[in-house]
Amino acid sequence: MSSRLGARLLLPFLGLTAVLLLWAVVSQTVAADLPSPWKTWLESKRYILEPFFKDGEMNQGIGRLAFYSLVRVAKGYLLALAIGTPIGFFLGLSRISPLAWLPLGLVVFQRSEPAAIFTIALCAMWPTVINTAVGVRGISQDYLNVGRVLKLSKLKMMTKIIIPASLPYVFTGYRLSLGIAWLVIVAAEMLTGTPGVGGFLWQEYNSLVYSHIILSVITIGAIGFILDRLMGLVESRFKTT
Repeated sequence: MSSRLGARLLLPFLGLTAVLLLWAVVSQTVAADLPSPWKTWLESKRYILEPFFKDGEMNQGIGRLAFYSLVRVAKGYLLALAIGTPIGFFLGLSRISPLAWLPLGLVVFQRSEPAAIFTIALCAMWPTVINTAVGVRGISQDYLNVGRVLKLSKLKMMTKIIIPASLPYVFTGYRLSLGIAWLVIVAAEMLTGTPGVGGFLWQEYNSLVYSHIILSVITIGAIGFILDRLMGLVESRFKTT
């Protein structure tokens, strides 16, 4: 057990060390404009050591900016699930091909894009829609026949057979949607001009502050990894219950 845990920690540590060494070498030999890891730390340490400071709308600690982005992503993600899950069940139970409904859905939701939350929802909902539909259509006909023999109502058929049988597919869609929602945050915050990790990245890119650009990229990657791991834990819990 301890050796397995050590191997799990050793490999990421070696990978991180290799990336830092390569970064340092490249910054000194190939890309003169690329700041070294040490220079990046010196220029960005206030954003990390004081993660919730606020000197202005766009000059804030990385923790506060990440919080803004996470709230925005959470709203768009929940909206995507609220829209995508019922559509997925409807498409899975419908005899009409899902491809026949997709253009209509795209036309309807594209009209809601001006707001960042709707942009995130629009981009993130489709993995949930497709995986839910595939999960429902993949349910064994024997299960459905048992429900018909027992004369279950549509509601009980949904809650007792269809939803439990399709949950693994549904949660795979949720996990993919969460990853897409977090990726879209950069474009969404650039679109709306609101403070957040994506907005901060765009501001520092326009100002050519490379150390802050690197800080933003690392923050986006780290939070995305954590969100994926957390959703993986929730998914495994539901699969084992």
